Amino acid sequence: MKELREVTSKHPWNIMTTSADEGQFLNMLLKLINAKNTMEIGVYTGYSLLATALAIPDDGKILAMDINRENYELGLPVIEKAGVAHKIDFREGPALPVLDQMMEDPKYHGSFDLCSWTADKDNYSTTTSASLSSSRSEASSATTTLSGMARWWPA
Repeated sequence: MKELREVTSKHPWNIMTTSADEGQFLNMLLKLINAKNTMEIGVYTGYSLLATALAIPDDGKILAMDINRENYELGLPVIEKAGVAHKIDFREGPALPVLDQMMEDPKYHGSFDLCSWTADKDNYSTTTSASLSSSRSEASSATTTLSGMARWWPA
């Protein structure tokens, strides 16, 4: 985690990263709810993605979406070094088309234990609705505001 924070700190948009405290909180929350499959909308360099991948079991999966694969690839060597890259299904592009496809595919219905979104702020209400439709009924959803505050809503 520290290595990825250092890599991200050199990026011109480093303010967009998840804080160390948020990463620890997310990791703890995922362990508490025994999360196995998660969705992350907005990856940036992958700090919260790494926190998630380290928290879920080895056969867990993360559907990760971001419009910029280049930023994700900055953190990918650290994720690979941690031995958790196999858990990540990265999809480049806007989240809404991916979510629309998922809502049409029954295999995704109720398949996520936690949905986290830190991107596509203009479409929060739409992405929230779509991601919750893909979550288990007792799943949690998270969004991180620009001020760094975490808000948690039961689904």
